[in-house]
Amino acid sequence: MIRINLVAGERKAAKPAPMALAQKMTVIGSLILVLAAVGIGWRYWALGQMAATAERELAEAQREEQRLAEILRQVQQFEGRREQLQQRATLIDELRRGQTAPVHMIDQVSLALPEMTWITEMRQEGFDLTIDGRCLSLTSLSDFVGNLEASRYFKRPVEILTSEVVPGTQGAPDTIRFTIRGSFQMAGIEATPPAAEAGRAAKKGGPRG
Repeated sequence: MIRINLVAGERKAAKPAPMALAQKMTVIGSLILVLAAVGIGWRYWALGQMAATAERELAEAQREEQRLAEILRQVQQFEGRREQLQQRATLIDELRRGQTAPVHMIDQVSLALPEMTWITEMRQEGFDLTIDGRCLSLTSLSDFVGNLEASRYFKRPVEILTSEVVPGTQGAPDTIRFTIRGSFQMAGIEATPPAAEAGRAAKKGGPRG
């Protein structure tokens, strides 16, 4: 009687199973490697794009900084030129005032000079004026000082520094030699003289009976 061992055949046929498992593991490992490579490649590309974008933004920021620096430089130059022009305009105004002040000064002194009063010397230091002269009476000297103060071109008070009598010779009358000093002011013309203020006050008050 012939016996066939089927169990042994089945066992022999089942032996190739570990090979198939190894192939599956290889395929799975390959897929993992491929996916990892794809992931790494995509990440590298994304980082490259981000770096390029950052470089472009940095370059734009640098260009904007250069443009603003140029604008700031131009503004500073403009401010410097404007300041220079203002200084020149101020200097021109001062020169003009300085040129017209002596003319007004001499004009006002000549207008304030009473009769029988002479000027022998005038000395100017800035807007301070010292006048040496002679007159025939103290009344003339007082009138001269009062006229200068009333002109509104001289600050109050106009000082009498010295006054002395000089005896006349060979029948000439005695004279009074004087020195006065006052401060000239161009803006004084805008002021209202005290006499005019007093006159207006008297008009407003009117006569009282």
